[in-house]
Amino acid sequence: MVQARNGREALVEMRAGCTDLVIMDLVMPEVSGWQVLEERIAEPALLRIPVIVVSASNTAQAAARLLDQHVFAVISKPFDLEILLEAVTSCLARPDLPSLAAA
Repeated sequence: MVQARNGREALVEMRAGCTDLVIMDLVMPEVSGWQVLEERIAEPALLRIPVIVVSASNTAQAAARLLDQHVFAVISKPFDLEILLEAVTSCLARPDLPSLAAA
């Protein structure tokens, strides 16, 4: 497990090629979660990395926008750990993500 202190570090880790899943907030210093998602869409290699967003910014409009950004799940803060674990388990069990099956 790798932790990034901000969106810029998250992108560095994602580009390093060893990231199987990202769990992030939308509000981060330096580079926001929205900017991370935009960079991810601009770089096809990053789209293989599933993202779960955990955020207090969860209006219906924001959630719909996140789904357009190829986000696997959106979880509202405060969140229940069981809900997060279910989302992670479901994401890792996806057959269309073969790199995760071997992890």
